[in-house]
Amino acid sequence: MTRAALDEVRARVEAVPDPELPMIGLGDLGVVGSVARGADGAVEVEILPTFLGCPALPEIEACVRDVLAACGHPDGRVRQVLAPAWTTDRITPAGRAKLAAHGIAPPVAAGRGGPVDVRLGVPCPHCGSLATRPHSPFGPARCQSVMRCSTCQETFPHMTTL
Repeated sequence: MTRAALDEVRARVEAVPDPELPMIGLGDLGVVGSVARGADGAVEVEILPTFLGCPALPEIEACVRDVLAACGHPDGRVRQVLAPAWTTDRITPAGRAKLAAHGIAPPVAAGRGGPVDVRLGVPCPHCGSLATRPHSPFGPARCQSVMRCSTCQETFPHMTTL
């Protein structure tokens, strides 16, 4: 079996869909850290958990191990790393667009080091109105809450900003 180069392995790992948000790949979600060879020569993929205790982590690790095996690296490893911590700023513009296209309001910019964000609400992914308000802190996944739009009356999930 031919062993894929690290760039190809990384591309294939980044294309793995997130189990809870299958419209977005791990790369666009920003959870793939480094893809490199360990001291023993085995390929090592670092995964940054979106939060501790994320129930999708075992499935993500299994999918990445499957990709490593399919790329000719059955001895490859997956490691969870907590530093640097994952933040919603790691979501790519393409990932944000995919979330919005599927009715999930992407997280707003965290605003680190910039001016204070005085936005009125999270833009509604259905009508674009900023007349939205929190409906429930608990969404379809632990990283999401539910918002309600006062303009179109729709509820929608919002990916929590970290």
